[in-house]
Amino acid sequence: MIEALTLILTCQLLGESIVLLFGWPLPGPVLGMLLLFMLLVVRGGLAERVAETADGLLAHLPLLFIPAGVGVMVHWELLYGHWQALGAALLLGTLITLVATALAMQGTLWVVRRVQDARARS
Repeated sequence: MIEALTLILTCQLLGESIVLLFGWPLPGPVLGMLLLFMLLVVRGGLAERVAETADGLLAHLPLLFIPAGVGVMVHWELLYGHWQALGAALLLGTLITLVATALAMQGTLWVVRRVQDARARS
C-alpha cells in the first residue's frame, strides 16, 4: 500500500511541478492523474496494489469535504454578501455543464453510428 500511495502522490507532485514550471493553466493534480494514467497504460494495466489503495482513498473521500464545510462556515458573511453572484455562477455553471454533456453524448452517438455503418459496409 505504501508503494502505491507513493506512486499516486509522486504523479501528483510531478503534475504540480510541471504546471508550475511551465505556467500552464491546468490544475496540477489533473496533470498528475494523466501522468498516472499514461504510466498504467504503458505498464499494461492497473496493478492490484494501486487498485486497492485507490479504493481505500475513495472509501474515505467524504472526509475531504470537511475542510470545505469549515471554510463555508468561517466565511459565511462573505458568502452571504455575494449570494446573487454565487447563485448565478452555480445556475449558469450547471446549465453549461448540462448542455456540454448533451452535446458530448450526441457526438458520441454520431461516432458510434458512423463506426457501425462502416462495419456494416465491410
